Amino acid sequence: MANAIVVGVHLQNQPGFEYAMEELRNLADACDIEVVGELTQKAERVNPAHYIGAGKLQELKGLAEGLDASTIIFNDELSPSQIRNLEKTLERRVIDRTILILDIFAERAQTKEAQLQVEVAKLQYMLPRLVGLRESLGRQGGGAGLKNRGAGETKLELDRRRIEERIVHLQHDLEKLVARRQVQRKQRRKNEVPVVCLVGYTNAGKSSLLNAVMETYQPGSSKMVLAKDMLFATLETSVRSISLPDRKTFLLADTVGFVSQLPHHLVKAFRSTLEEVAEADLLIHVVDCANPEHEQHIAVTQATLKDLGADGIPAVYAFNKADLTDQAYPRIEDNTVYLSAGRREGIEELIRLIRDRVFGDYVEGEIVIPYDQGRLVAYFNEHAHVQATEYEPEGTRLKLTCKLADYEKHKELFAPQ
Repeated sequence: MANAIVVGVHLQNQPGFEYAMEELRNLADACDIEVVGELTQKAERVNPAHYIGAGKLQELKGLAEGLDASTIIFNDELSPSQIRNLEKTLERRVIDRTILILDIFAERAQTKEAQLQVEVAKLQYMLPRLVGLRESLGRQGGGAGLKNRGAGETKLELDRRRIEERIVHLQHDLEKLVARRQVQRKQRRKNEVPVVCLVGYTNAGKSSLLNAVMETYQPGSSKMVLAKDMLFATLETSVRSISLPDRKTFLLADTVGFVSQLPHHLVKAFRSTLEEVAEADLLIHVVDCANPEHEQHIAVTQATLKDLGADGIPAVYAFNKADLTDQAYPRIEDNTVYLSAGRREGIEELIRLIRDRVFGDYVEGEIVIPYDQGRLVAYFNEHAHVQATEYEPEGTRLKLTCKLADYEKHKELFAPQ
């Protein structure tokens, strides 16, 4: 395990700096890097050459030597020249928050799509850093034209071209996968199945909540998702069909968690995965209410949803891990349900909120179906919630709750409301 020092610049009027540094430690931990020291500096702006000031840089060099730290991790995305200057002065491996997150994503990506997206993001991160090194590598040759170009620069051009070609190739593969998913989504729309998406900060308990709903309403299902107490356990969207006892069905989607300063390469790369979010009928914003920084997490999630164009979708809040707080639970308060996915408490209350939001267009009534239209009886038994069945001289009488669309289609058979 590598030893590292984390470094951050606390800019004036920057909220949540201490938390960002703590999160940086957690990200390092998720990469199996042991943080042995921390150095911070208050400043009006980041130093363009070395990220931190000259005095702090010498202090950092001494600290790294004293603590035998082989890696220095910076809290912000570094420019190519900053990385080069820092590595030269510190004689240590220099990485930033972005590459740390990209490495975690690369390690955790399970599906073909997530792996492709992470590779695209990593290559897009590397590209300007290669270009930034061109000047220092390409000074062996003088004059103009390719013939006299320095060997280092020529190799760099080749590397750059290879990376650009690889990005194009990967994006082509991704487009195919996205097209396939769009076909699946269209099919769902055709079947009129509402889509409910779990969104929220990483490690808020979205996957645990999906599993809790599955266990409650599809006991014995083998379709549980990975739920672990770690950052970015989920990197791909998992969609599960949930059938309620009254025949109502909706799709519940688990999505990648958000994090503050999520690298823009990743937001772009995961946009196709997060298209589920932008097209959902309802968002369940899962919040780890036991985390002292949960207000900050809500703000980050809302900002990311806005970036994805999903800020206009109706949302309810699931304040998870309420068992670790002194909050009374399970309970519903306005648009929020307090629950514990781990203890499987509050799941029915959550479903009640979902039901109210996505199954508003349902009608209760009685229908008499003539005996020569038996297929309609079978249809309503499958697609509606039939409370009672009676056989009368003119046909089968069903007392039921059904979709408004089905009611409109067979209005003439329903008893007047």
